[in-house]
Amino acid sequence: MSIKKSNQTVIVTGASSGIGQGVAIAFGQQGANVVINYHSDEEGASKTLEQVIRGGGKGFIHKADVGEEQEVTSMFEKAINEYGPLDVLINNAGIQDDSVFAKMTLEQWNNVVNTNLTGQFLCAREAIRVFETKSPGTPDGKAIGNIIFVSSVHDIIPWAGHVNYASSKGGILMLMKSLAL
Repeated sequence: MSIKKSNQTVIVTGASSGIGQGVAIAFGQQGANVVINYHSDEEGASKTLEQVIRGGGKGFIHKADVGEEQEVTSMFEKAINEYGPLDVLINNAGIQDDSVFAKMTLEQWNNVVNTNLTGQFLCAREAIRVFETKSPGTPDGKAIGNIIFVSSVHDIIPWAGHVNYASSKGGILMLMKSLAL
């Protein structure tokens, strides 16, 4: 993941810990403008922002539930108002709420699917809407935008006791492949 120090704007969902945090920091080290999305770990998001700035990038923290349409559109609007058109979306946010299938509640199912799959749909749709407002790619083949979908090995490997999680990750795989067409 190497970008030129060109002030590219990147939204990283789930950037308060784990993979999202690492990706956000790496983009900051490349001089990007990084929107650090989080839902519940504000302290982790603050640590991510510190590392982005220390690495030479710019950024801000934005709390949003990626499974909520209005919160996603607000996040994208704030990013555009602050830095201009989006260049990269790292679609990373995800949760687990494990249960034996027969005891899994509809709320557990919906919470995981809403964050892990619907969240990636909403963010990708918003990113594509932004990309479509930009002028077409240049003759040298540069893209008008990029979306990276972060999933799991459980998009193809079943996982007992984690049916909602594995189902959401399988959905991400099909979402990504279908959009690629």
